[in-house]
Amino acid sequence: MGIAIGMIALVLQATATSATPPPAAPVATSTAPSPQLKQRTDDVVALLGGNGDFDAIFAPSFRAALPKAKLDALTAQIIASLGKPTGVEKIEPVGPTMARFRIGFERGLLNAEIALDPAAPNQIVGLLFKGAEPRGAQAATVGAVIEQLAAMPGKSGFALSRLGSGASVSIAAHAPTTPLAIGSAFKLVILAELVRSIEAGERQWSDVVTLDGSALPGGGYAQQPKGTRIPLRELAERMISVSDNSATDILLFHLGRRKVEAMLPVVGMTDGGARNIPFLGALEVFKLKGVDGGALGSRYLTMPAAQRRTFLDGPVRDTPIAAIPAGLFQDGKPLRIEQLEWFASPNDLVRTMDWLRRHFDGPAAAELRAVLSKNPGLPEPAASWRYVGYKGGSEPGVLTMTFLLQGKDGNWYALSGGVNDPAKDVDTLRFTGLVSRALELVAPR
Repeated sequence: MGIAIGMIALVLQATATSATPPPAAPVATSTAPSPQLKQRTDDVVALLGGNGDFDAIFAPSFRAALPKAKLDALTAQIIASLGKPTGVEKIEPVGPTMARFRIGFERGLLNAEIALDPAAPNQIVGLLFKGAEPRGAQAATVGAVIEQLAAMPGKSGFALSRLGSGASVSIAAHAPTTPLAIGSAFKLVILAELVRSIEAGERQWSDVVTLDGSALPGGGYAQQPKGTRIPLRELAERMISVSDNSATDILLFHLGRRKVEAMLPVVGMTDGGARNIPFLGALEVFKLKGVDGGALGSRYLTMPAAQRRTFLDGPVRDTPIAAIPAGLFQDGKPLRIEQLEWFASPNDLVRTMDWLRRHFDGPAAAELRAVLSKNPGLPEPAASWRYVGYKGGSEPGVLTMTFLLQGKDGNWYALSGGVNDPAKDVDTLRFTGLVSRALELVAPR
């Protein structure tokens, strides 16, 4: 299910279990790239252009992880978004067989990392495409980025604000008060309720939840046996950093659905309004969208809020997970994203991040900072900031990214952008590239 984003900047990654993986956060060396790195990065460009020998370029372990047909499909997506490749524009070695490099295209740039087998013929054992960005002339200002974001198919929104002791101050915006489906960004509200309860002395990060055998959506805890004990800190970190849906539902129902709902106006998530009540769990959304061709969701949507609660706690809860169609969301077609989702405007998400920031000095501060920053969303532009908190969200037709940022000058900012397209999936490369460019442009120097 695509409702979790995590590192949505990546397009493809395949690494051999026995080989050296691409560097997670490479630091460029001052040496020139080796002939082997030059050759293999050129080989990647050739493949993207429809040429080259797949079997000769990639190691057997890589080919097993990513067959040529799958690479061809991913290549087609890249070409559709960026046009034809024009060549390698930059290589930053991280040793003789590892590098960070940039590929030029007709309409943009693609950042990537590569790892080679040290033994001849130095085939590729790891390749990671980390997100695209428009060329500088196409997005030289935040305003130009917003124009391109607004031109994407569907409905979009964007907000960039400076945060301080009072209300946030808008720096740049596009439809900032328009509610959008936000995917996993709803998990920020659950985190806020956990923070509130810890500061109120009701809970501690070290408290544990004991699994009672209730059904859980996919994630790290879905197959754990009844009686498994999990600390709140661990659940929160997995919910935010890797968007673990099983951790999310455990926390939501441990904290209490109504308690989380009560946090919506507290954190400033008001533009989405009553559409977020009842506040749905991840498994509930999967069932409502998928069971009986969406018939379960159709029944739900005809009901007022009070009846919806009863329906969720009865027929929806009692519907077995097996009734969810296999491969739900795998075809990339949006499913009722305007009706069965979580909704918030870019301003809502900016205010939510600001609420969390204001609690960086409280009893929950150290753990909260760590939970929000474990996954920076877009590592390349994140390097320009002192602190980056992040939560994204996605499913077919839905893509959103929200950042809490501290500049190297000490000032705080929040940026949130999203796109909804009920007709087709969002162009992830284009969207993440635009957000990446915005983060680059606004970082205090």
